Amino acid sequence: MPAYLDTTPCPTPAWLPEGHSQTIYAARWASHHRTSFRRERVDTPDGDFIDFDWTAPGIGARAEAGPELFAQLRDAAAPGPGLVLFHGLEGSSASHYAQAISQYFRARGWTVVVPHFRGCSGEPNRLPRAYHSGDSADVGFMLDTVRQRLPHLHWHAAGVSLGGNALLKHLGEAGSSAGWLTAAAGVSAPLDLMVGGRVLGTGLINRRIYTHMFLRTLKSKTLQKAQRFPGTIDVLRVAHARDLYEFDDAYTAPTHGFRDVDDYWTRASSKPLLVDIAIPTLVLNARNDPFLPGRYLPGPTQAANSVVLHQPAQGGHAGFPSGRFPGTLNWLPQRLADFFRTGV
Repeated sequence: MPAYLDTTPCPTPAWLPEGHSQTIYAARWASHHRTSFRRERVDTPDGDFIDFDWTAPGIGARAEAGPELFAQLRDAAAPGPGLVLFHGLEGSSASHYAQAISQYFRARGWTVVVPHFRGCSGEPNRLPRAYHSGDSADVGFMLDTVRQRLPHLHWHAAGVSLGGNALLKHLGEAGSSAGWLTAAAGVSAPLDLMVGGRVLGTGLINRRIYTHMFLRTLKSKTLQKAQRFPGTIDVLRVAHARDLYEFDDAYTAPTHGFRDVDDYWTRASSKPLLVDIAIPTLVLNARNDPFLPGRYLPGPTQAANSVVLHQPAQGGHAGFPSGRFPGTLNWLPQRLADFFRTGV
């Protein structure tokens, strides 16, 4: 059976009429609740580290999460729900969508953890490598770590943008072995990286706002790495990269084991693996997302019957603002909660 296609609208405000305004306003000005986290640093098998930010009801904010935090959560009266939330490109637990989603679920009794992709938690990671859109091995490590910490919880997983693509790729590769997760969701995932990358490299707004924003931090981090690891990074090509295609061809692809950017974008895309997902999974993409236009989104025959493809006409990228001025980010966490509760 094919996937279920849902076109129920996101009620975006009339004063945010199209994808760019919905994306930018949601990221910069829309109202949302904020939450604080306790951080746990976990060493990886290859000598690096990943920072996990934890929050839960009754857990106060402190600099670090230690054994007493997990003992407190394990001693809860009943095994409750948990959410692992993967952030997007150059995002973190401070990103607008991560804050809105984390606070929404925490307020409803959930334990929430945001693992940071390497180099995204505010401190450079230890290796020449960083992270990438198809980093399903690190996603698997993060999920396994969370499961080991609190195995009694009913775990769910969600990823936004890059994190959504990496999560969906992992779920497709894992198949039925991901069955310990109750459900999952990919939000605004760039399912076809070849298309998404090229779209971000065209058009005035895409190049001058989104691409410029990403490259500003990506290039800075990478050039700092080049100073720490001389001879491992093509500094001139990175410094002169004008878009994500050139940056990924100069650094991301060769550093992470891909032949070139075309090989990377092809092999790291999650779209071909949607047919292999075996657990209930929501794939939520607005059809006016400026990062991946609606004509490139998958249809029902391109995903497993365990997948719900929700493709509202409006919402932008990782935004989905709604409500009266000044607008809120409440619709997205509510949609995730509805899917986790009902499966549709």
